[in-house]
Amino acid sequence: MMLVLVVIAAGLGLVALILRLFSPQIRKYAAGGVCPSTAQLDGKVALITGANSGIGKETALDLASRGARVILACRDVEKGEEAATEIRTRVGGAKVEVRELDLADTCSIRAFAQRFLQEVDHLHILVNNAGIMMCPYMKTVDGFEMHIGVNHLGHFLLTYLLVGLLKRSAPSRIVVVSSLAHNFGWIRFHDLHSQGSYNSGLAYCQSKLANMLFTRELARRLHGSNVTVNSVHPGTVRSELMRHSTAMSLLFAVFSMFLKTPKEGAQTSVYCAVAEELQSISGKHFSDCAPAFVAPQGRNEETARKLWDVSCELLGIEWD
Repeated sequence: MMLVLVVIAAGLGLVALILRLFSPQIRKYAAGGVCPSTAQLDGKVALITGANSGIGKETALDLASRGARVILACRDVEKGEEAATEIRTRVGGAKVEVRELDLADTCSIRAFAQRFLQEVDHLHILVNNAGIMMCPYMKTVDGFEMHIGVNHLGHFLLTYLLVGLLKRSAPSRIVVVSSLAHNFGWIRFHDLHSQGSYNSGLAYCQSKLANMLFTRELARRLHGSNVTVNSVHPGTVRSELMRHSTAMSLLFAVFSMFLKTPKEGAQTSVYCAVAEELQSISGKHFSDCAPAFVAPQGRNEETARKLWDVSCELLGIEWD
């Protein structure tokens, strides 16, 4: 028994030594792509959901540093103001505002959009960034399962309410933050809200697949409007997104060397928002600032159209 423990300890020590020796190379690989664009955004208006922390805050910081007027749409206004203060401190003259938005409540979404349309004349960049991951079974105010309700339906409604302004402000862009997890997702039309059975991981994957299908169908419907929409996989990022899963939080802590920082994770969102070469590119998926693979179920046009119709019905809207 003692010999086994010694061998295990020696093995762990060897692994730790190797990781330490190769940590610069590992970190460089894990960091992924960097947005190469130096485009300036003076006179442009950007709206980012969930921008009080993580990649949302870093996206806001980057766009503000390029001269954009950036609106942080946050459920927690106090944290949003803290993020805005930090951005103003780091970027002299940054034009940053905070507005309350709870994507788990359609009344909050509608109130946000109504005020936004009254007070903001243009919208050039919409980043649907906010999300929830692997939470216990919960429902939104409107009775939707939380993952599909926040990650998909909340952003679906927000985009619907703001798409007219995006068209009037064209050329404009929509960036949808999805995930590699869409590869493991299926749209369970027979039980979209997981009332029959619930698995937090599968619910998350379903919502990320919904993001992919929404991007695809929205791009088709916006063709010719000079409004583009693309989805992104930010990579595996150290952020608050894992707060609902103790096991995943521990796993991420152990392998933190292999994870992206929020700044690194924000690079592809920024790339899709500003890169000149993407001006006319729409309906595509990106990771590490380059085109990325989309699972077959994420390319299914019939499923995309069906999900669109079901989403409109659930939200009580007509979006042709």
